[in-house]
Formats: sequence, C-alpha cells, structure tokens
Amino acid sequence: MTKLSVNINKVATLRNARGGNNPDVEKVALDCEAFGAEGITVHPRPDERHIRYADVLALRPILRTEFNIEGYPSKEFIDLVLKVKPHQVTLVPDAPDQITSNSGWDTKNNLSFLTELMDTFGEAGIRTSIFVGTDTEMIEYAAKAGADRVELYTEPYASQYGKNREAAIAPFVEAAKVTRKLGMGLNAGHDLSLENLAYFHENIPWVDEVSIGHALICDALYLGLKKTIEEYKNCLR
Repeated sequence: MTKLSVNINKVATLRNARGGNNPDVEKVALDCEAFGAEGITVHPRPDERHIRYADVLALRPILRTEFNIEGYPSKEFIDLVLKVKPHQVTLVPDAPDQITSNSGWDTKNNLSFLTELMDTFGEAGIRTSIFVGTDTEMIEYAAKAGADRVELYTEPYASQYGKNREAAIAPFVEAAKVTRKLGMGLNAGHDLSLENLAYFHENIPWVDEVSIGHALICDALYLGLKKTIEEYKNCLR
C-alpha cells in the first residue's frame, strides 16, 4: 500500500505568522501519525519561513513513523540531515528564495554533485530520493547517481487533470515504469489532492509514498485533520 506522508510546513507557516507556538507543530505531527499518516515530511528553507531547523531537531526523537526531510543540499542542510538522520532525504533543486518547488533536477548535468550526495547520505544509512520531472533521461541519471528512489514532481499532472486526466497521467505512468525497470523506489508529490489523488494511484498503484501538505492542510480547515487524513488514505486504497 502506498504510504501517506504529511508535509507540515503550512502548519509552521501559520504558527510563525503570530509568533509563539500556536499551532504546535510537534503536536500536529504526532496527531497526523495518530490519525493514520505513515510519515511526516518537512522542508526547512534557509530563511526558516515555515519549518525551522530547531523544529527538525525536536521532531526526530518523538516521531514514530517515517521522517522525510526535503530541501536543497546546501552545506547547512546537509549538516542538519546528517545530524538528524531521518529515514529519508529528498533533494530538490530549489533556489533559496523560491516560494515552492517548481521543477525537478537536471540529473545529467548535476550527476557528479548528486552522486557524491547519494554516497554521503547512503553511508549514514539514510534512504535517498531525488525530485525529478517525467523526462526519462533525468530518471536514468538519477539511477546512475545511486538514488534509492525518485520523487515525481506532480504539479503538471494536477494542473492538467481537470482538462484531460488521461493525457495528464500518461507521462507519469511512463516515468513510473522506467523508474521501476531501473530498480528504484517511487515517490510522488506537489499539488496532489482529494480531487486527483485516487486517479493517480489507480494508474500507478506501485507508488511507495506520496507527500502532501498544502492541499491536505487546506482540506483540514473544512473537514478537520483526522477526517482529512482518512479521506486521503481512502484515495490510496
């Protein structure tokens, strides 16, 4: 069964808007686990505008499910990951001031850089995942770099879903097949929602994990966190 990892960045954004500790990021993470999430994802950025490095350090010893840290591999990020030793690190090619991830890696031109990172994290016992688009060459070079998994950047699928879902899913199915053929695990994330997740999973049922934050937290404003997580898990059954 595909695991649901809840990205709690937006919870930290809400907390940071007023200062203090409301909502409590650590409590929300534990509640997500209690409500059925199989993992927690965080994406600390250099300006700490949502998840802070201190949050990452505080979360690691209290979480019972898989902990996934994603981000651009700056020296500070690498040091944090090696100190925390999460179950998985997901590398994204974000610029420091980027609002959100909006593209996958050019794994061919960054092969030596990524290979060194895969070795560094692998030696520390951390599962590695590289954020990529559906270009099969980029997936092939992720495999050459030694990644354990790739995470497919699903915003193009989400944006096209309402117009033509068959056309929207087609390149992702092909990318998923190539990933499986190369022996890597498969994650997916970005703009997956209650509207489009079930169809994605129906067509690519071997996805190991989906990481969902923005849409899930928005849905929770109306449905409540427990009910929302249940609904997302229903999409993966």
